[in-house]
Formats: sequence, C-alpha cells, structure tokens
Amino acid sequence: MNIIVDAMGGDNAPEEIVKGCIMAANDFGEIITLVGKKDIISEHLKKAGYNGDRIKIQNAEEVISGDDEPTTAIRQKKDSSLRVGLDMLHKGQGDVMVSAGNTGALITGATLIVKRIKGVRRVALAPLMPAETGCFLLVDGGANVESSAAFLKQFAIMGSIYMEKIMHIKNPRVGLVNIGSEEEKGTEDVTEANRLLKEIPINYTGYIEGREIPCGAVDVVVCDGFTGNVILKFMEGVGIVIKRMLKGIFFKNLKTKIAALMVKGGINELGKTLDYTEYGGAPLLGCTKPVVKAHGSSNAKAFYHAIRQSIDMVNNNLVDTISENINKY
Repeated sequence: MNIIVDAMGGDNAPEEIVKGCIMAANDFGEIITLVGKKDIISEHLKKAGYNGDRIKIQNAEEVISGDDEPTTAIRQKKDSSLRVGLDMLHKGQGDVMVSAGNTGALITGATLIVKRIKGVRRVALAPLMPAETGCFLLVDGGANVESSAAFLKQFAIMGSIYMEKIMHIKNPRVGLVNIGSEEEKGTEDVTEANRLLKEIPINYTGYIEGREIPCGAVDVVVCDGFTGNVILKFMEGVGIVIKRMLKGIFFKNLKTKIAALMVKGGINELGKTLDYTEYGGAPLLGCTKPVVKAHGSSNAKAFYHAIRQSIDMVNNNLVDTISENINKY
C-alpha cells in the first residue's frame, strides 16, 4: 500500500507531519509518499534520524495556504503539495491520501480531480467525535453548507457503512439532527429526509436533538454541513473547557492535589476520550478513492492516527462497499 501525504498542509507542517509519518511507517510497515518541497522534507527526515526505505518524497514546490480561495488554488497552484497528491491518487500512484491542509481546497480538489462515486450527489466530511459511550460519526461535518433531503439520505447510508466497515459496529444506529422529536418539526429538507430514511434498510432511529448527541444516543449523526461544523467546533471547545476546569479543581490546594492522585487513572481516561488526536481524521465519504482530512492543527500523534485510519479504509474496501450500495435505495 502507498499512502500519499500532503507534507506541507496544516499549522504544524512539515515537521509534525514528518514525525507522524515516521511513527506510522515504523508501526504499520506501509509505504508513505510525502508530497512537498523535497529539500525541506529531507531535512526534517534527517533531523528526526530516519534512514529507512518506507518513506518516499514527491517534490512539489507550491503550497496552498489556509487563506487561499479553494477553487482558485486548486486550479492555479498545479505544483502544490495538495494538488500533486490528488493527481497522484487519481492516476493510481497511491491508494489513499491524507492532508491537514486547506479543507475547502481538499474537498474541491477531491471532487474535481479524484471525482465522486457514480450516483453520489455530494461528498461529505465525516469526523469521528467522542461520546459518553464511545464515539459517533458526524456526517456532514462541513463540506456542504446546505443539504437537500436526498443529500442527507446519502450521508446516512455512507455513514452507516463507515461505522460498520471501519469501526465494526453491527447495525449502527443513525439519527437525523433536528430541533425536536416531533414529526412535524424542522425544515422542509429535514422532514423530507426523515421520510426517506424510514424507507431504506438502515437502522434509522429518527430525530436526535443536540443534547442527546454527546450521550451516545446514536452511532451516526446526520445533518447539513453548516449544522455539523457548529456541532464539531462546539464539542471541541467543550472538551478544552472540561480539561481546564478539571485542572483548576484538582490543583487548587494540597487536598485537591492528593485527591487528583487518587483518581489520576480516571482523569487520564477522560482526557484520552476528549482528545481529538486519538480519533484520526475525517474521511471524505463519496470519493472514488479514500481521502482523509486530518485536523489543521494536527501534531505527530494526530497525524499518526489519521494514517492508521486511512489504512483501515483501504483494507476494509470502504469505497467499493459505498459504491455497491449507494444506488440501491
């Protein structure tokens, strides 16, 4: 397997990207092709002491920044690490691509270059998020600001397939985000999607309200990208605040510090649950080849897990399964 990595994308590129790729190459034994400025990448590989043969470099002299307009950047910066990586994936020069770069450019590039699976209306960003009982998949996490009922139906199908194939959850529960549980509530697209989802053979449990999401009420949370991105960013913020509050409580005085030592294991477990770096990246569901969007501020650990996730997507034939099922219903 050859994993294509955008080495120049993200807040901590290329140093943390390179470190994460070294960890992944050592642990997973797959070939990783780092795409970006060869001299800089080589320097970081040397600095990290890597002298193996599983990491390759594909030179690309341009970089798409977070401030670049996505469509313009993809079309004009043809020698950017992101564009070159997507071209390689499209041409079959790799099995999967991972990038922590400009989200809009990655979605646009994946749609225009890698293409959508036949029958898929829109690709969807699908991050895994922590919940009380484990985790859930959020579809869509921001790729489509507005989503029709037909889009939401496909998001539900693709999300259900992902959780079954990659997370090995049998018959995953799927919920549609709404402002209430009553049938008549919600926008026209949401109420129509609710009707459509009841007619297809997935484990659709109905509407889900925002307060139920972190409780683990469902395994797949379906919504338009605007709502999904708000949920995503809000939950990230809540996780940060909870960690700060716990630190403030347990380091207040000597007694609380002693108490902290007694429950250290539980605190560490909670911290791990709330840590986005443990969950990898967000797959772009609906592309003809696997594409993973790593968090923009990914450190080496986060990128390592994004690569692990990308390998699982290839090994479990996620794209083929979506392609075989998306047009059945």
